[in-house]
Amino acid sequence: MSIGLGIVLFVIGAILAFAVEVSLDWIDLSTVGYILMGAGALVVILGIVLLARRRRTISTSQTSVDPATGTQVRRDETSAPDSTAY
Repeated sequence: MSIGLGIVLFVIGAILAFAVEVSLDWIDLSTVGYILMGAGALVVILGIVLLARRRRTISTSQTSVDPATGTQVRRDETSAPDSTAY
């Protein structure tokens, strides 16, 4: 979602900066376009970083019943994936 939002911001900014030739007294649409393009690029970069960060850990959860006592036992493991898997 964040990568798509970044692309949308970048495209809207490019349209405002390069395609719209409307002159307004109270705002410079070219500057707003450049700001949106910068924000879009930043959102895309942050989205890529967060996607790469999300893939670094593997979490495993297992719930079972102990046959001797009848209580539930939950086991959680978190580990880093093998670097050769990519």
